[in-house]
Amino acid sequence: MKIEDKLTESILNGIKTLYNQEVPAKMVQLQKTKKEFEGHLTLVVFPFLKMSKKGPEQTAQEIGEYLKQNEPAIANYNVIKGFLNLTIASDVWIELLNRIHADNQWGIQKADDNAPLVMIEYSSPNTNKPLHLGHVRNNLLGSALANIMAANGNKVVKTNIVNDRGIHICKSMLAWLKYGNGETPESSGKKGDHLIGDYYVAFDKHYKAEVKELMAQYQAEGMNEEEAKAKAEANSPLMLEAREMLRKWEANDPEVRALWKKMNDWVYAGFDETYKMMGVSFDKIYYESQTYLEGKEKVMEGLEKGLFYRKEDGSVWADLTPEGLDHKLLLRGDGTSVYMTQDIGTAKLRFQDYPINKMIYVVGNEQNYHFQVLSILLDKLGFEWGKDLVHFSYGMVELPEGKMKSREGTVVDADDLMEAMIETAKETSNELGKLDGLTQKEADDIARIVGLGALKYFILKVDARKNMTFNPKESIDFNGNTGPFIQYTYARIQSILRKATEAGLSIPTVIPSGIELSTKEEGLIQMLADFTNVVKQAGTDYNPSILANYAYDLVKEYNQFYHDFSILREENEALKIFRLALSQNVGKVVKLAMGLLGIEVPERM
Repeated sequence: MKIEDKLTESILNGIKTLYNQEVPAKMVQLQKTKKEFEGHLTLVVFPFLKMSKKGPEQTAQEIGEYLKQNEPAIANYNVIKGFLNLTIASDVWIELLNRIHADNQWGIQKADDNAPLVMIEYSSPNTNKPLHLGHVRNNLLGSALANIMAANGNKVVKTNIVNDRGIHICKSMLAWLKYGNGETPESSGKKGDHLIGDYYVAFDKHYKAEVKELMAQYQAEGMNEEEAKAKAEANSPLMLEAREMLRKWEANDPEVRALWKKMNDWVYAGFDETYKMMGVSFDKIYYESQTYLEGKEKVMEGLEKGLFYRKEDGSVWADLTPEGLDHKLLLRGDGTSVYMTQDIGTAKLRFQDYPINKMIYVVGNEQNYHFQVLSILLDKLGFEWGKDLVHFSYGMVELPEGKMKSREGTVVDADDLMEAMIETAKETSNELGKLDGLTQKEADDIARIVGLGALKYFILKVDARKNMTFNPKESIDFNGNTGPFIQYTYARIQSILRKATEAGLSIPTVIPSGIELSTKEEGLIQMLADFTNVVKQAGTDYNPSILANYAYDLVKEYNQFYHDFSILREENEALKIFRLALSQNVGKVVKLAMGLLGIEVPERM
């Protein structure tokens, strides 16, 4: 039984004894005592003043006295105005630590057969370029959210929708045909996604040059700049070829399809490497080339039922003005689909494939309107889950230098970023002597764990809804609210436990009670016990940053304890064993919390 539940029961008995009143449990408001006051839990007594017919201080005094006499868990109390601060007895804390100690998966709830199924979509890359910094935030958020939802007792399906068709894909294909000279990942030594990304940039470079040339020609013929630009963009031979290629792709032209498959396969091989390094994975991948036809079919169905309307140019639209929105394009005049059509088709297939109870889309906040519309359209089309879809909307991530543009090749590439983080971690760890005495393999592994941990933690500690600036140098600091600081504390705990084993000390299955604990030790046990609520809240709020900041607060408290108290040099044997057990469980919970964020912790450092 949780301490709060035990106390609630005693407080209800106290109210009955003192004031002859039966009250519901929800009237008992217990919260953590503020740091500046003595005590562990605070009872708000204002709800009981009508029953006591006394002032807040006297009421608090009476309830406190009753608890001290009748509830063994209460060692002491003090009253501050209408707040009763309760001090929990040491033995109760040790009993709680024993419960945590006995559970290797403390705070983690496993899914049973009746658990709801949550599908989480994240990543959503395009096959015309490698993954970049924005994808890094998306993948880390999606993967962490999937772990957190699973830790809250849900069945989870991690899914990805790959944007593998459309004009942007044709641009890379056309540029490769024109300027590639048959270059392959093997012949160039480049990852497939990087190779294709280079041709996307090449297309843009040649296209801009064409537009510039045509503009000069049209302006010489007397057009103003705006008109000349519009005409040049419409008449660019390169863009016209790309559009023609898209039409051929949609008409299943065998040559275009064969080239498309070959180049996409290069990209997928590249993506797989990036995902592996990042530590993210998927249970099911959908491809827009397969889902867009399903979407078109649903849109045509909606058109027949009068849910949508057709314009003179043949395009199909949804009128969302009754919902306070505007008109939304669903199919272009030439019959080609738009993102919305594809999302409708993908949703249809997913719900055919899985008995989904909740669908979560991890997509940037620039798509807020898109998902508002998707929810309404799915609902109109008769999908009962349309209304309840969740858009996990997150802010943009930038580097201190500013925004990224993929067409101009100024994107912060995910692979380069991870490599740079590992290199920086190696340099920093070497400077601080944290790799001394390790083999090359051990040093490389720690640099990888620390570099990627720094990247992941820095991104995940920020509330996802906020825009953020990722600062690589700041993230690898071994002090402060960073991944390496948490990882180093974990490694320090493992070092203490190894030394204890070498000294012949072992931690018993049950930690003996009867020890007088310090406030710091009691506070640490209270924080460990809180982990269950933290996991729950991170799941309810779809907020991995709650978990990240909890891990930091826990190691910060532990480091203060480590600084102020002896562990291995403690002369009282029972206290020494208790402190080792406390350290072991702090390490366990840190590893669980970081694991849910997809962050590894090193055994030594």
